[in-house]
Amino acid sequence: MALIVQKYGGTSVGDLNRIRNVARRVAKTRQEGNDVVVAVSAMSGETDRLIQLANQAGDTPDLREYDSLVSTGEQVSGALLALTLQSMGVPSRSFLGFQVRILTDSAFSRARIRRIEVQALRQALKKGIVPVVAGFQGVDKEGNITTLGRGGSDTTGVALAAALKADVCEIYTDVEGVYTTDPNICPDARKLTHITYDEMMEMASLGAKVLQIRSVELAKKYNVPVHVRSSFSDRPGTFVTKEDRKMEKVLVSGVTYNKNEARITLVRVPDRPGIASKIFTPISDANIVVDMIIQNNSADGYTDLTFTVSKTDLKRALKLVKATAEEIKAQEVLADENIAKVSVVGAGMVSHAGVATKMFAALSKENINILMISTSEIKISCVIESKYGELAARVLHQAFGLEKGDTRKEV
Repeated sequence: MALIVQKYGGTSVGDLNRIRNVARRVAKTRQEGNDVVVAVSAMSGETDRLIQLANQAGDTPDLREYDSLVSTGEQVSGALLALTLQSMGVPSRSFLGFQVRILTDSAFSRARIRRIEVQALRQALKKGIVPVVAGFQGVDKEGNITTLGRGGSDTTGVALAAALKADVCEIYTDVEGVYTTDPNICPDARKLTHITYDEMMEMASLGAKVLQIRSVELAKKYNVPVHVRSSFSDRPGTFVTKEDRKMEKVLVSGVTYNKNEARITLVRVPDRPGIASKIFTPISDANIVVDMIIQNNSADGYTDLTFTVSKTDLKRALKLVKATAEEIKAQEVLADENIAKVSVVGAGMVSHAGVATKMFAALSKENINILMISTSEIKISCVIESKYGELAARVLHQAFGLEKGDTRKEV
């Protein structure tokens, strides 16, 4: 007997027919002799609808009330799945974040899990009950409802698996696994049978929408095997695990494309110690994640500072940056939403030279201008004009031969 945590995404629970399909899968897993804990997202489109309502109520909604509103979608899908399981003769009970006690900090809209009290779930399992946990939500020490950021149900699933010491966390979505790039952009994209935590973290941070990055961080920290698979197919998906010595370090395992970033530039910033801290501390205090940063120094004691943030954070970031710019007497603040980020990722890049050269040459051949560059041991990212994003992803996918197969047994 294994203990399996299954997380179902919004498309998997998009309507009652799909919820019945999920219930049948849960029941089958249980019939095979396994204990099952389920985490669910809101029904597809529901969180977007609630966010739209929040934004219609005010330009910058209070984040405590925002969390109270947008967390309700998971309550609906969780209760519907529990009811459906009960109608099939499977004992089930839904749990909200505060009922499990998924304890978080108070960073509303992007809270981090501090700990999970699993006694209630273990008691339910002991009684033969399938717990259905509302993903995405938690509770802080003051009793306020919090949410874990978009895609946070993935984090709920992995965190539950870690806390319960489950044998595996199955992430069910509308794709059959992790692909070398987005199949909607490149029909030749191939599915990987395995990918390392580090590679998956890079791909998630760079725009791959299969898993939320924090869920992968948790999986790596607690060594939780994650199986990404489709809720509409019985085919095996992609296993996200620690690096195995038997796994060949492929030079490039995937190409990502992200059109959901914006860049902010402070023009003619005084070039003196402490200025960068003045600029980025308020942004950090507001829990806004900064991605790429580039500084261009001039000979006259000034510098231009450019960085990228998520488009959803642009308004808040701009407000903070403009206040700082006035304080430090920067000349002006510019914003640009018409950008995209393309990246190549691969564990094999650590020990191979020439990846950047090959990437730049492929983009140059298509007359795609590079606006910003960022690198790590296993990734290279380029910011380009948004209109070239999909073309760049296809060009890089072909340049690195990803459509021809992968030594890690793509299927």
